Amino acid sequence: MATQSAGLTYKGRPLMRKDNMIYYGSMADSHIVLLQVLETKPVNGLDVATRVSVQLLLNDPGARSRDRIVKKSEKDGLYAALDVGCVWLERALVK
Repeated sequence: MATQSAGLTYKGRPLMRKDNMIYYGSMADSHIVLLQVLETKPVNGLDVATRVSVQLLLNDPGARSRDRIVKKSEKDGLYAALDVGCVWLERALVK
């Protein structure tokens, strides 16, 4: 019988990537985090994110895209952006 992996997760929440955008959180929750890689630099043959936009989004398909943005920031590096996004998401889901 084949087993299906859960995919990538960070602190128990799913990560989904499409090109230079990374979605963090479950689509079933009220909020999700969008990480957009704005700049990269090559390090040992791999592209590493140097500038990342972080947005906490309201997960309401009926809302306009401008009204969906709850918080917005820009960080240096993917880890810093993901760390901030994780804190924002945890606080938004507790409310």
